[in-house]
Amino acid sequence: MPASTAAPGVLVLAATPLGDPRDASARLCELIGTADVIAAEDTRRFRTLAAALGVTWTGKLVSHYDAVETERAPGLLAAVRDGATVLVVSDAGMPAVSDPGYRLVAAAAAEDLPVTCLPGPSAVTTALVLSGLPAERFCFEGFPPRRPGERRRWLETLRDERRAVVFFESPRRTADLLSAAVEVLGAQRRAAVCRELTKTYEQVRRGTLAELADWAASSEVLGEVTIVLAGAEAPVAPPVASLVDAVRERVDDGERLKDAVAAVAAAAGVPKRDLYNATLAARDG
Repeated sequence: MPASTAAPGVLVLAATPLGDPRDASARLCELIGTADVIAAEDTRRFRTLAAALGVTWTGKLVSHYDAVETERAPGLLAAVRDGATVLVVSDAGMPAVSDPGYRLVAAAAAEDLPVTCLPGPSAVTTALVLSGLPAERFCFEGFPPRRPGERRRWLETLRDERRAVVFFESPRRTADLLSAAVEVLGAQRRAAVCRELTKTYEQVRRGTLAELADWAASSEVLGEVTIVLAGAEAPVAPPVASLVDAVRERVDDGERLKDAVAAVAAAAGVPKRDLYNATLAARDG
């Protein structure tokens, strides 16, 4: 058969409400009603959302969860090539953020097919706002590893992370995660546990890791959980004068003064010039 000569359609990734259907945008409601194909992470939950919004869809509805994302991609891309509007939605929040979607976007981009995003709710940014923690800079870590050893090694990578860290966790594993975080990151590191965001039983617990670990151990944690971890505090540099002896020891062992100063200053996090001047002043004094 000859290749289609129709102008390509568009692949649209759309955010859906986290819990309250009233958070749906007018554009989302319009797209549900007009899209030629709707790829939903869970078709049953999509039907529930559409009913709550009072929107009737006429396009083809297909499932698009992790296990079938790769399998579904050729058919969805073919629909876009043929001029269709293909709408991709996850169960809640933004597709491709720890949900199916990014592989499809990458494949569409590789073919230079039109791709756009309908912005909206995201558990990541919602939790950041509610955490009460500094969030000028943050990183998103998805879901932590499930196995204790791997989880501990993952936590160790966050020990010196200066940005706020956002991640999802299963309610069944939240208590174990927080307990491990106390051991690896320290009892006083601050965090927030956000559950059931925008839903009837929304709850945000803020405090130190020790306080949150005690709460989770003594409570039944239910619902969708998003955790925000405060960034690590900047290390306090020691007084420059206290480092002069370390420089002298390296010089006595045959190292050049400038090299000794550079090495000690880098390790302590102090300016080289200040340490160099302090060393000269101590020698001349």
